[in-house]
Amino acid sequence: MTNPALDTPTDLQTNQVASVADALNQALADAYALYLKTKNFHWHVSGPHFRDYHLLLDDQATEILGVTDLIAERVRKLGETTLRSIGDIARRQQVKDNDADFVPPRDMLLELRDDNLKLVQQFREVKELADAAKDNATSGIVDEWTDQAEQRAWFLFEATRGA
Repeated sequence: MTNPALDTPTDLQTNQVASVADALNQALADAYALYLKTKNFHWHVSGPHFRDYHLLLDDQATEILGVTDLIAERVRKLGETTLRSIGDIARRQQVKDNDADFVPPRDMLLELRDDNLKLVQQFREVKELADAAKDNATSGIVDEWTDQAEQRAWFLFEATRGA
């Protein structure tokens, strides 16, 4: 049952909007999980490349956090509700947490690379659903998010080459 106080006008089909919003909320949950994992690794990285990795991970975490608000606002523009709590994120996230006491720096970077590539795949699924719904705004903006995640994965890949 929808709350009329939250209804946002849209000319898109209700069932298609719900599919796009669900996919966006899934990506949002994983973006938050990836943000926290990236910050975790930023805080705990060690070793001879400490400064480079520490700065790289901080930059990436900032970028990921920046996209979370855009994703949530897009869901609301579609007239749907978005994530409400850490518990909501935990129920939806597919990016796995890493609570290990110690993770070697190279393993951190490889794990984050893979997680960013998972996010790329989710953004591609959002785009497919948005295109099917004729939701041009979501389809257009998700391209930028995809490019950012691909760039993060590329940087992480390059940082692990020959290491």
